[in-house]
Amino acid sequence: MTAEKSGTTGRRSGAETRADGTGAKNPPDDAAGAGPGSGSPDERASGADSSGEDDTAGTVTSAGKAKRTRKARRTGAAKAAGAASTADKTSTADKTSTADKAGAGTDKAEAGTEAGTEAEARDRADAAKKDGDAAEKSDAAKQDGTGDDEPADPWSAFGPAPEPVLGRPRRAVRAVGRFLVHEWTLAVVAALALAAAMTWPTLRYPRHTLPQDYWDPSLQAWQMAWSGHILRTNPAQLWHSNTFYPENWSFAFSDTLLGYAPAGLIGVGPEHAVLRYNIMFVLAHALAAFGAYALARQLGAGRIGGAVAGASFAYAPWLLAQAGHLHIISNGGIPLALAMLARGHGWSLRYGYRPRRRHAGWAFAGWLMAAWQLSLGFGIGLPFAYMLAGVVLVSVVLWFVRRRKVKRPFGRRLFLADVLGGLVFAAVGAALAVPYFKVAELHPNAERTIGDIGLYSPPASGFFTAPAESRVWGGLHEGARAVLPWHPEMTLLPGFVLYALAAGGLFFSVWRVRHRIFLLAGVLVTMALAMGTRFFGGRFTYVPLFDYLPGWSGLRTPGRMMLWTTLLLGLLAAGAVTAFCMRVRELAAERVPPWPGPWLRLATLLPLALVLVEGLNATPQPVVPRQPAALRTVDGPMLVLPSSQNLDQPVMLWSTDRFQPMVNGGSGFTPRSQARIREATVSFPDYASVDYLRQIGVKNVVVLRDELEGTPWEGMLDRPVDALGVAREQVGEAVVFRL
Repeated sequence: MTAEKSGTTGRRSGAETRADGTGAKNPPDDAAGAGPGSGSPDERASGADSSGEDDTAGTVTSAGKAKRTRKARRTGAAKAAGAASTADKTSTADKTSTADKAGAGTDKAEAGTEAGTEAEARDRADAAKKDGDAAEKSDAAKQDGTGDDEPADPWSAFGPAPEPVLGRPRRAVRAVGRFLVHEWTLAVVAALALAAAMTWPTLRYPRHTLPQDYWDPSLQAWQMAWSGHILRTNPAQLWHSNTFYPENWSFAFSDTLLGYAPAGLIGVGPEHAVLRYNIMFVLAHALAAFGAYALARQLGAGRIGGAVAGASFAYAPWLLAQAGHLHIISNGGIPLALAMLARGHGWSLRYGYRPRRRHAGWAFAGWLMAAWQLSLGFGIGLPFAYMLAGVVLVSVVLWFVRRRKVKRPFGRRLFLADVLGGLVFAAVGAALAVPYFKVAELHPNAERTIGDIGLYSPPASGFFTAPAESRVWGGLHEGARAVLPWHPEMTLLPGFVLYALAAGGLFFSVWRVRHRIFLLAGVLVTMALAMGTRFFGGRFTYVPLFDYLPGWSGLRTPGRMMLWTTLLLGLLAAGAVTAFCMRVRELAAERVPPWPGPWLRLATLLPLALVLVEGLNATPQPVVPRQPAALRTVDGPMLVLPSSQNLDQPVMLWSTDRFQPMVNGGSGFTPRSQARIREATVSFPDYASVDYLRQIGVKNVVVLRDELEGTPWEGMLDRPVDALGVAREQVGEAVVFRL
């Protein structure tokens, strides 16, 4: 009895208060180690091995206990046992080694009473840290949260399956799948498919026909072929083309489509040039639709609203009259560049300025896209450049006014992207402007006058008149076109459906009211500019731009400003259609089940369908005149007769086999040297004309027999050449005079 009390007292003297303040005692070493009933036989054996074989001696070395303590702290096997210190256990063993034998039962009882289940957990933890296979199994069990003698949780079978580890091929397939179903991938595919359908039958015979006529399209097909040819052979001679001999800077006599030069590197000859033109014609429509869609989406329109904006911008009825002007159809870089710049600056019409969405890369890409658009021609590129300059100026002024409220609105990287991108854009514009200023200096007759602008300025009725190429309105508006002085440039109908949608967007839209007012103001201003001198003489609209903005005097057709009117009307329409689609979703949510019915879904697509129907074309597809065999063999410098503005443009196309120098050429104006040559050769062949041609360096004259009728050169083949020292030769359908 005395031994038991002494043992108990000795053990309690080594107890310490718990961290939680409950005052619970640490269990004795026997209870935590090899006491009976403290665990499985393996665990008890493990405990006996650790504490020594003589259980009655009650002596446990300090080294063994310290080792056990370090393992317990290192593995964290038992939370309750972590509070017991090695020093306490060592003190208890030294003072009461004899009493441990007598009081073992009492200690075990106290352990059960004072520590309860916590002591049992500590027993398992200490036993698991012993050497042998039993310790490894116990450690593994503790890591799982279950003991060796605890069954697995049956409810784990209902848990979620682990994520499979995908190999590299499967990850690649999944990434490709995500790319294929991405919105922008689908938008590109849809734009391409829609362009092929809406421009049909352009691609039916793409090697032999051209849209609308074979005059200006032949010129532009030659331009792409020349830029590719000269970049491949002698880039330094880019601006001195093989046409308009002996003039220099002849490539700058009209818009150059220089941005399409990479396409010109592929293929040689007239047939490939025609094929290239038709492909780029279709791609230009696709880019216009995609660019306007991207801009509307960036500004905050929904998908269907963006599709309406894209379709109305690319397939407006007035653009059907421009089917023969690829440099006007190639306008998709304008909205796409604006979309990239807005994305890079984190700006949206619907959501405002969001700094976290800024991205310097998109801003820089927007400047590059703008520079590429400018390289296609100044006809629509120059107003775009001035618009960008105005936006930059307004942005700087607004930042200066609000600099105390908004600090560093751009960030360093975005600021550098804008500076570098703006410099690239300015450098491209300056480099392209040099040849045109040189042409204006050498050819004063190329400069436009206010009188020329007046000839091409449309009246207000032109905004409601469709061109003859419109399948829906062409026949109905024949009378309205008859009263227009020059209807190819004055039929400016953007679409009655677009007018209606834009008008609805003024009252029902996702855009804020002030933004609708700004868009409406832009529509009215661009319409006034498109009227040229017809709007109060242009004194407050077009004439100041003509007088003071460099390069503006070279724009002879004010009606092409309708491009901006169409884009702004499309944005107004996109706001209305987006609001309509949101209302449809709200009505669908009230249904049981919440899913829109077929009529509601069709209603959201109706505006898009109507816009596309109004853009259907009836554009003729004439067959390109076949290249004469003489053009493949005769060397230059040469002159092809008869010669005129329209007749020379197919001749330029025929020269894409060899690009031999020739007097022939068609552009927006006629150089005086070319006019003198045409006048001097009306009497060809005679002594005066032959002598003049020899003086300027012309070696061969090719006469197209089938084209002479009705021209000033009719009957020239009946004149003798015996006394002129000229050799005459029949080559296919042409007659060649070798001087």
